[in-house]
Formats: sequence, C-alpha cells, structure tokens
Amino acid sequence: MSSILTNSSAMVALQTLKGINSNLAKTQSEISTGKTVGSAKDNSAIWAISKVMESDVSGFETVQTSLASGQSMVSVARTAVESITDDLKSIKEKVVAAQEASADTGKLDAEVAEIISMIDAKVSGAQFNGVNLINSATGTSILGSLDRSGSTVSANPIAVSAQNMSTSSGTATATMTAATGLTRSTDNQSAGGAVATGSTVDFTLGGAVANDVISVTLGDQTFSYTVTAADAAAGNSPNDIAVNNLRDQINNAGITGLTASYDQTQAGELTINNGTGANLSATVEITGAGAGKLAALNSFSVTGGTALADIETMINSAIDAAAAFGAVESRLESQSSFVSDLSDALKSGIGSLVDADMEEASARLQALQTQQQLGIQALSIANQQPQSILSLFR
Repeated sequence: MSSILTNSSAMVALQTLKGINSNLAKTQSEISTGKTVGSAKDNSAIWAISKVMESDVSGFETVQTSLASGQSMVSVARTAVESITDDLKSIKEKVVAAQEASADTGKLDAEVAEIISMIDAKVSGAQFNGVNLINSATGTSILGSLDRSGSTVSANPIAVSAQNMSTSSGTATATMTAATGLTRSTDNQSAGGAVATGSTVDFTLGGAVANDVISVTLGDQTFSYTVTAADAAAGNSPNDIAVNNLRDQINNAGITGLTASYDQTQAGELTINNGTGANLSATVEITGAGAGKLAALNSFSVTGGTALADIETMINSAIDAAAAFGAVESRLESQSSFVSDLSDALKSGIGSLVDADMEEASARLQALQTQQQLGIQALSIANQQPQSILSLFR
C-alpha cells in the first residue's frame, strides 16, 4: 500500500543516514584528536583508568625531579669527603715526617693547622640547597617512588644517612670510670692507663644515649660499639647493651689470656682480666652524639703519642663515608633510571587504552564516506516515491 502521509522507506533511509553520520563524526574526532577515548562519555571505565594512570605519570615526573636533586646533593657530599680524604693523607705525611729526630715539628704542626682549617671550610661549605650531609649527624630522605595499592597511593622515600665529618667534639652525654682510678667524665676525651699482668680492671658506663660511640683499646686492638636509637628506646638499657657487645668483642678477639666479663648486678660494668703475662695498655673513649668523625683533629699535634693511629682512623672513617655516599648516589641513579622506564611504560599503557588506531580509522573513514553518499542517494530515491502516485490520477 502506498501512502502520501507515511513514507516508510524514507524513514528507514533517514535513520540509516543518521547512524552513518554519527559514526563518521566519531571517526573524524578520533583522527583529529588521535584518541579513541577522548572523554568519559566515550568509555567511562577506560577513561577513568587512563586518568588514574596519567596522574601517576605526573607524580613520577616530580619523583624524577626529586631524585635528580638528591643525586646532586649526595654528589656534593661525596666530592667533599673525597677531597677531605686527600687532606687527611697530607696530614699523615706530616705525622710520618715528624717521626724523624731532626724534623721541624713546629713547622709541621703549622702546616697541619692550615690543612685542618681547610677541612673545616670544606665541611661547612659542602651544602646543596641548604642541606649539608657532612656537617651534622642528621640525615635526610629523598622521594624515591610512588607506591599504589588500589586507590591508595603512598610515597616511598630513600633514606640518606649523614656522615658527620666535622671536627666538632660534640656534647657531654656519658661518663665512664675505672676502679683503678681512671676517670673519664668529659665527653670525647679518653682515659688511659695500664692493666698489670694478672690483674683486673672494671669500667662502668653510665648515661649512654643514641649515637654514642664507646671505644676500648687494649694493647694494639680497639673494640667499639655505637649506641643505636633502638638501644636507647624506652624499656632498654643502652649501658647494658653496649657493655655486653664490648665484652663479646673482647672475648672473640682471640687474645690469649685476655677475657672480659659482665656483672649483671652492676649495670654497665665491664671487667677486663689480664692473664696475658704482660702489662697491657688500656684506653677508654666515648665519642658523644654530635661529635664529628674528625673530632680528634682538635688540638692535634704531629708529636702526639697517638697521632699516627688517630690520623689512620680518621682516614678510614673518611674513606668509609665517601664509599657510603657513593653507594647511595649509585642507588639514586639506578632508581631514577627505573622511574623513567616505569613512566614510559605507563605512558605506553595509557596509549594502548585510549589512542586511536590511525590506519583503522583511515580505512573506516573511507568506508563511512562511501556509505554516507549511498545513504543520501537512498534517501533521495525514497523521497521521490510519493510523486509516483500522481501518475495514478492522470
């Protein structure tokens, strides 16, 4: 049945043409923007995932900036410590030269004093953006990554320990006394004497706090322990922990006839028994919190009885500090490379989710343009059908 009021063919052709035009507009949008999912209405789930990933990529760009800054900061500290190590070697040369009977020790001490002043200047000047890792015991942290677990994101910092290379002697934090009359009451000063063969000596440690370094030198061997924050935590006895550790070190040293014991009823008391058959020199030293690794340079003299041993200890400390900074710097460099690769991987992942396949879009555009032309022709033909009814009335 033909009707001049309802043209079903035209309606079908029109709906088909509308669908073609809609797909054509979407394809043209993909080609112009390069994205198959450009907004939440295109695909809400994919769009939401891509936006979360994009926010992570932005965060990783900040992390890379933090790592770059951290690398520079640690590099400054490492370079300064390496230079200080060379200065300490120069001081060692002066100490060795002073061993000659004809050496002018006055001039050597004057040269050493100038080197020490230069070391102080390097320690105070080795800062990056206000952070100095070699002039205090306070370390820092560097943002190393962002960790995501579901919808929760947390910062993952990289801790950088300070290496206090200052000549500061720190503050008084502990006292140590010996029953033989040796008294050690001023921080960072050592008490010395001798343990006669066949005798014992008791050292009592009191008031130890975190970062105190307790050293006991017996003959040519030195035993030391650094009090940790965990040792000094509430409920613990840092004195007992330190003395127990020193006792074990002495007993495990393998010195024939030399033993150490700890009386549990006397907190912090270390008893040294000399059965070696010879008198044994004994030195007890506490380097308190805040003291630098080069504190021995205070009042340093090339003619000091322990000058050579002290400078050797300081050189080793400087070498260890430089190595520690080098290890951290290497870790930061590796982490920076990882974060860069991770950021690139996320960008690729986002692209696979939302980017348009341009080859496919181009082929689809050609097909849709052809369909559009055919749809227009079909609609035109359908619109002409009612005119054929006029022939029935001629």
